[in-house]
Amino acid sequence: MSGASNLFGRRNMLKASLALAVAPAVIGSARADEKVTWKVQSHWPKASGSFNDSLGVLAKELEARTGGRFKLETYGAGEIAKDREIYNVVRRGVVAMGTISPAYILGEAQAMGLYYGVPGTLRETWEMMHLAKNLGIEKLVNEELRPKGVVAMGDKAYPTELVLRKRITSAADFASLKVRSAGTMLEYLAAAGAAPQQIAGPEIYQAISTGVVDGAHWGAAVGALSMKFWEVAKYHMKPALGFANDVYIMNIAALDKLPPDLKQQFLSLVEERYFLRSVEYLHQEARALTTGKTKMGVEVVHFPDDVMKKFHAASQTLLKKEEAKGELAAKGTKALTGLMTDLGYV
Repeated sequence: MSGASNLFGRRNMLKASLALAVAPAVIGSARADEKVTWKVQSHWPKASGSFNDSLGVLAKELEARTGGRFKLETYGAGEIAKDREIYNVVRRGVVAMGTISPAYILGEAQAMGLYYGVPGTLRETWEMMHLAKNLGIEKLVNEELRPKGVVAMGDKAYPTELVLRKRITSAADFASLKVRSAGTMLEYLAAAGAAPQQIAGPEIYQAISTGVVDGAHWGAAVGALSMKFWEVAKYHMKPALGFANDVYIMNIAALDKLPPDLKQQFLSLVEERYFLRSVEYLHQEARALTTGKTKMGVEVVHFPDDVMKKFHAASQTLLKKEEAKGELAAKGTKALTGLMTDLGYV
């Protein structure tokens, strides 16, 4: 009996061991079949070039890479929320993801103004890419966003350029302007004498066409073309006011609920797309500006020297204000000024 009992015991142990060995594979297989759809509220109107070329391409690539298991259901500006409201609906989990400009949520992290871009500091897109990713600005922002249940990752770095209804030749001309702006650009433009105001993306064209404002910035040439600003504002101003980031924000709880393989594919794709999209955007900028000049009567105008002097002074003031926001902001400002020093800008 004891031999039979031992044999029976060994068989039961073997069955239990096999069950334990098989269980992870069964669980893994079940998770591998899991399908996910996220609602994504964009700050870009559907007419904006980036709604399709940034968010649209990300959605298509994600669906393709995951064999249709992970889909993004995209909404244009205002369909669920707009501007700063997008951050709140993502934070609360109303939607899992959004696109946003850091300009709308400057108070959420000390380094957010640096993530958006301090006007008048950097001069090339690659410099902002390097600052955000390699010199740690994005990481500093997420140190404060993560405890709030949100994480941010760059969509692209891009130039910000103003388009105007009227030609300007002096600081006095500039001081007569009302312009649509956002974030730290509001203070930058005000310091140079203009009267800036914040207007939601879908409302900018009407504001320019009816004379509520004399000009606006929405990115640069790509934004002006896709949003049809050049129909009513023919003067495209150079140099760029600054270089900024558009970003994706995700609800951390939703992110952590993803099957591990989908989470890895998603995060890797967003990171990859930042570099691809930033460079692609420069190409699109060149094409858009050529289209504007050759087919739409757009004229490229450089800011007068006296306006540029005011911009320079305003930039220095803004940089000091960013540094004074706290320890994380000071750390980020040191990274920015160190980069500017290396580039010979200061």
